Amino acid sequence: MAKTKANVAVLVSGGGTNLQAIIDAEKAGIITSGTIKLVISNNESAYALQRAKDAGIASEVVLRKVTGSQAAFEKKLMETLAAYEIDLIVLAGFMTILTADFTSHYKNRIINVHPSLIPSFCGQGFYGLKVHEEALKKGVKVTGATVHFVNEIPDGGEIILQKAVDVLDGDTPETLQKRVMEEAEWKLLPAAVEMVSAKIIAE
Repeated sequence: MAKTKANVAVLVSGGGTNLQAIIDAEKAGIITSGTIKLVISNNESAYALQRAKDAGIASEVVLRKVTGSQAAFEKKLMETLAAYEIDLIVLAGFMTILTADFTSHYKNRIINVHPSLIPSFCGQGFYGLKVHEEALKKGVKVTGATVHFVNEIPDGGEIILQKAVDVLDGDTPETLQKRVMEEAEWKLLPAAVEMVSAKIIAE
């Protein structure tokens, strides 16, 4: 029997603002083809775990320091995802680069949001405030966010959605980060979750 909804896992490391955007979008009926089944954190004190709890979503903590190696960490992640029958993995501020062993197992089933218009300000080392610092340093007038499929190359997978955001005079990395989140990331990520979930259940 075909699935009516794709099971979504959100992988987090910190505050979980993008997770919250997806939770809110599911509640608001923006996401109808997928449901958040699981939140996995690689940081036991991530506030995102509280957000999952508040929303009644199951959560698991998988720690590299406990598993011992990257391979063991990814194996544990895979086992956890399999236990919850996950169809789609969303990286929402997940601060671990996943290897080809992991990403090839979930081809076109892992998506990530990046706070720039890829191919600008992306790749190894470009995350968090650093992205916005570099954009301001370069003097770009427009930045934005990108949701893309994840492969073994950091920020290297196929682009799903992009949205531009203006850089304003007097912007700091912090003000720019906030605007990119509010105007782009929190809109794009739920839209992409819906798009990819719809595709999965249609397969």
